[in-house]
Amino acid sequence: MTKRELPKHVYRQRNGLYFQRRGWPSRKFQADFQTPEFWQEYADILNGDAPPKRVTARSFTVLIKDYRSSPRYKRLKPRTALDYDKYLDFFLSIMGDVNPANMKRKDVIRLRDANAEKAYFANYSLRVLRVVMEHCVDLGWRESNPAKGVPEIKTETVAREPWPRELLEVYRQACPVGSRERLVMELCVGTGQRIGDVLEMRWSDIQDGAFVIRQNKTSKELWVPILPELSTALDAASRHSVFILTNERGTNRWSYRGASQAVRKVREQIGAIVYDIHSWRYNAACELLEAGCSDDLIAAVTGQSPAMVLHYTKKVRQKMRAIEAQQMRTEQKRNV
Repeated sequence: MTKRELPKHVYRQRNGLYFQRRGWPSRKFQADFQTPEFWQEYADILNGDAPPKRVTARSFTVLIKDYRSSPRYKRLKPRTALDYDKYLDFFLSIMGDVNPANMKRKDVIRLRDANAEKAYFANYSLRVLRVVMEHCVDLGWRESNPAKGVPEIKTETVAREPWPRELLEVYRQACPVGSRERLVMELCVGTGQRIGDVLEMRWSDIQDGAFVIRQNKTSKELWVPILPELSTALDAASRHSVFILTNERGTNRWSYRGASQAVRKVREQIGAIVYDIHSWRYNAACELLEAGCSDDLIAAVTGQSPAMVLHYTKKVRQKMRAIEAQQMRTEQKRNV
């Protein structure tokens, strides 16, 4: 395809076709060339109801504002969008007036290394910057993404493990039935869902003795029967809100921050600080495995992919197999 074949103000870039006209914002075409959808896009740009916005300057302030109004940002889950906002505001505070078209790979590395002592912050900011700079490429402001391929800071991560069964019983003893701390634990362990999904649960989600769940992260729909321990905790809970877990006033759902702090206080009291609120999802998967469930049955409850089922249960799985192997070994010696 040559330039002569393209309509006026349309140019081919490495990653697609763009409308580029002096004084107008550069726009990437979503439809394939010569299709009816393409010509509709072209006509909309030239004859839209609202006149095109003029580009006065290219800066991170303008780029981030445009990104926040884009489908790429609007498709984010609410919790992810909140996380992104922290880093977008950070970029605005340190380089709002900088032209992103001039950013080089060495600048990205310098930004990452400036926060090396806070590895999580440095790595997450790199991920968000990678997304923002990809949007910059899509706008036609630059040819390549300088953040793509820049490695994250390596950290020593401690693998999360399920709560030991004895410690989980200690937690139950410390948190009586009827308390929010007890209810959030029974919901997490009993349904095997992420804490974000548990905090969103409503009384109307209970149907035919089970929870009807739509996972925020994956959009999977699950029907998870309620265990006796969870049923007891639910029976003792107050029903003065549409949400099962509510804030102190009972006017809205319990926030992640509030739930995390409350559970942490209990963890400190019972000496369980190394096990957190997310480990309860591990408990659910491991209990299902120990009960003899196949990976497919585990996934039917947790909604996890086969790879994640293996990841969550790998330590318990290894232990179970090692016991079986050693028993076979002992039996073989007896037979000999």
